[in-house]
Amino acid sequence: MLFLFSTDAGKESLKLKGEDYKYLFKVRRHNVDDILYFRSKLKSETLYQYKVQTLDGRSATLALISSEQKEIKADKDLHIAWCVIDPKSVEKVLPSLNEIGVSKISFIYCARSQKNFKIDIARYERILETSSQQCGRSKQMIFEIFKTLDSFLKENPETIVLDFCDEVLACEDEVNTVLIGCEGGFSEDERRQVEKLKRFRLDTPMILRSESAAMAISSKVLI
Repeated sequence: MLFLFSTDAGKESLKLKGEDYKYLFKVRRHNVDDILYFRSKLKSETLYQYKVQTLDGRSATLALISSEQKEIKADKDLHIAWCVIDPKSVEKVLPSLNEIGVSKISFIYCARSQKNFKIDIARYERILETSSQQCGRSKQMIFEIFKTLDSFLKENPETIVLDFCDEVLACEDEVNTVLIGCEGGFSEDERRQVEKLKRFRLDTPMILRSESAAMAISSKVLI
């Protein structure tokens, strides 16, 4: 763990108890005089350094030593427009997408998306909080939900589309917003909506699952 999120980060004194205390002092075995780092989700670009002063078996008191502006993020921004799939599949790759540096994910209910799949943004944010604390990322990923592909494209007309075509995505290509279709593919109406957009494919003979495609594109563009 490189830092811990705390709503009290920035105060002259921190008192930790509950799960944060158990993790830092029971699991990670920190002790008096150890130096620990914290960020506030409301001001995540600032890194706060604290020193452990006291431990009483159930709580710990820490004193603020210093603070610095230290934003950790990817060198590029990548916005994934992701037609809705099983949220469990998203959850499996979300920490990795966070580590790679994806800046934003828009979930889109396409014609062939299963409408019973509900996107739990609060759950996704909890997953990312743990991931960011472990990988050091300070800039938080943004989530959006769109009810239709048409509504998304009206707001993001420069989107490029992952599709079956001749054009192969190259490492030097400028990619800002990329659309990944759902597992059932685009409907005829949706295909007409994207036919004028720039398209590309990944250089592989295999058929990728939606979440595998998201990982592959993110890695190629950001790393």
